[in-house]
Amino acid sequence: MPLNISSSSSSASSFMQRLFKIIVIGVVAIWLLWLLSPVVVISAGERGVLTTFGKPDEQVYDPGIHFRMPLAQSMHLMDVRLQKGEGEGDAASKDLQSVHTRIAINYHLDPRQAVNVFRNIGPSTEIAADRIIIPAAQEAVKAVTARFTAEELISRRTEVRDAIGSLLRQKMERHGLVLDEFAIVNFAFSRSFSEAIEAKVKAEQDKLKAERDLQRIEVEAKQKVASAKAEADALALQRQQITPDLLQLRKIENERAAIEKWDGKLPGVTGGATPFIQVSPKN
Repeated sequence: MPLNISSSSSSASSFMQRLFKIIVIGVVAIWLLWLLSPVVVISAGERGVLTTFGKPDEQVYDPGIHFRMPLAQSMHLMDVRLQKGEGEGDAASKDLQSVHTRIAINYHLDPRQAVNVFRNIGPSTEIAADRIIIPAAQEAVKAVTARFTAEELISRRTEVRDAIGSLLRQKMERHGLVLDEFAIVNFAFSRSFSEAIEAKVKAEQDKLKAERDLQRIEVEAKQKVASAKAEADALALQRQQITPDLLQLRKIENERAAIEKWDGKLPGVTGGATPFIQVSPKN
């Protein structure tokens, strides 16, 4: 029985075409449902800005379910959660030293200003960081750094940080952004200035060590003087207590101790005849 190859190929091709049409229709239907959906869900940490034919509404929409007119209205989601940013730049100190500063900030979009930020900056906080925060941070760092000498930037770091943070906070608030935390990650100076600072610190440490050594020597000398004075006072007191009667008493005590130790034997004499007891002859 002969096989009809052309008929089976055409049926397979027809099936594939129908399947492709179904997939395309399904995708278009899903897109239309999403586009024409009147329901919008705003999640926690977001705020909504509703636009009608591109014009933003003045109301800021809180998290929850909201309705819109399909095709005519769109809901734009604005992230109001905490954001982190870092930046660095070069500036000059009051004594004209080159300073490379690196900073880190935490900030968020003021929910009440979501519409103004959307209208003036854009729908993304990343756009706000590029357009507002980085230039404002660089300007604040340069303005404050110029008030302090390079050495003061190190010794008065907290004051410098607060001054930069205050100035940056004012600039960000004008654009609907809130500065939560500001930190100076690092101050970097020229190599020659860093070496000069290290030499100064070492000299101060050597000075402190010399002062401590001098204090220790003075204390030891005072201790020796006090010890010698105490010994001299003791000897003087002993001399005052020595009297002829005391010397006679000590002599008697020594003789008594010698008698108590004597065993009654006379010492042997190997040469000469000089007894210590003489006997006179009778007449």
